[in-house]
Amino acid sequence: MTPEELVAVAAEAQLTVVALTDHDTTEGLPRFFAATKTSGVRGITGVEISAEHHPGALHMLGYFFDPAHAGLQEKLAQLRAGRTERNQKILNHLHELGLELTWDEVHALAGGEVVGRPHFARAMIARGHVKDKDEAFAKFLARGKPAYAERFRLSPADSIQMIREAGGVPVLAHPCSLKLGQKMLRALLLELRDAGLEGVEVYHSEHNSSQAKLFHRLAVDLGLAVTGGSDFHGALMPDIKLGRGFGSLRVPDDLLPVLEARRPA
Repeated sequence: MTPEELVAVAAEAQLTVVALTDHDTTEGLPRFFAATKTSGVRGITGVEISAEHHPGALHMLGYFFDPAHAGLQEKLAQLRAGRTERNQKILNHLHELGLELTWDEVHALAGGEVVGRPHFARAMIARGHVKDKDEAFAKFLARGKPAYAERFRLSPADSIQMIREAGGVPVLAHPCSLKLGQKMLRALLLELRDAGLEGVEVYHSEHNSSQAKLFHRLAVDLGLAVTGGSDFHGALMPDIKLGRGFGSLRVPDDLLPVLEARRPA
């Protein structure tokens, strides 16, 4: 979706606050904020970073930062360059596997400068190579599969520092994706907190009730702010609705001032 379309959907859903958290770019923020001015929805700055982690995926959210911060933009450009290199490798792997696909087809589905594996999946669906995104990842695009390629990522600590230096609040996104047991998750959260982490995404579309309770308890025990979001991806994940997840997600309004208060002095 365009930033304007995103805000329109947020207003229709009667959301009070929405953050635009594109991966590795803040390019959409000016249009996003222009649209929120007449929508009745408050917009806040956001970005999402994929940091280095194994075996699962570690994503770091940044909120309330200065988008014009030179250091932030320099590192985001570095991350995008890593994506560009990785995308070419994925395309080459697909060709080697006999799957016909062009860069123009993939790029046209991204709607902006940042192209990721989900856009490859959509292009593969359009070509008839796979029936859906799950098959594309399970057979070709997931880590360890024949078309997967690594890319440059910042460490979790460097991701946190980048966000804080730009005046923002770093938050660990959807900890379910880390694929860690409770003991190891607590140890990681403690390590990240000591590196400057300020919050944990407790409320999320793909967190079940027991996971949300666990993540809430860990956040409170470690003195981290509790946050939430639907992780809306538009057509890439059509079952997830903005602000509502699969329908039952509710992120309390009173979490926002607590999070905002954690901005670096």
